[in-house]
Amino acid sequence: MMEEPSAWRLIASADPALFGIVYLSLKISLSAVVAAGLMGFPLGALLAFTSFPGRGALIVLTNAFMGLPPVVVGLCVFLALSRSGPLGSLGLLFTPTAMIIAQAILITPIIVALTRQTIEDLWSEYRNELLAMGLSPLGCLLTLLYDARISLLTTLLAGFGRAAAEVGAVMIVGGNIEGFTRTMTTAIALETSKGDLPLAMSLGLLLILIVIGVNASTWLLSALARRRMG
Repeated sequence: MMEEPSAWRLIASADPALFGIVYLSLKISLSAVVAAGLMGFPLGALLAFTSFPGRGALIVLTNAFMGLPPVVVGLCVFLALSRSGPLGSLGLLFTPTAMIIAQAILITPIIVALTRQTIEDLWSEYRNELLAMGLSPLGCLLTLLYDARISLLTTLLAGFGRAAAEVGAVMIVGGNIEGFTRTMTTAIALETSKGDLPLAMSLGLLLILIVIGVNASTWLLSALARRRMG
């Protein structure tokens, strides 16, 4: 109870170190979501829209990868980016770019699986109508993606939630370097172990506020979209 006012004072005073961590966290997580969306939306739509040998196995694998252990992803990215790894020459280990890569790998299966399910449901419902309109396969796909835009926005939100709460993978590939790769979650873990509870609590409060703000914005956009459609 004694620590909470100190945490709020850190936020109210716009502590530079505190908001530097918040800024870096948002930059990394949002970049990972964008990268995962660029990969996940097309892959999910193709899985929903096409039929090929091994499709069922690929869907099962994608769904299974939604629960990828973060530390395993972090380890794989670490080995790939280390000096002896295949991408070691790029010098990306212990940089924000490595953290974006790890988070993107974690959330891409989520976006692929949820996009596939959303588009597949719409395709089953509107397939005859779309084909009767004479649309090409690409036209059908684009129409379905447009109709599913609100659901896909929620999919991105799910990916952002996974990325923003991630600790293990970013700790491994980023190194939790102060002022360079320290995010909200890794800082909370570190400051709690050091006993600096005001800073840890202030970061936790801001993380909760950010997640609530993103959810509220998505709900508002969804409500406005439904009102216009109605």
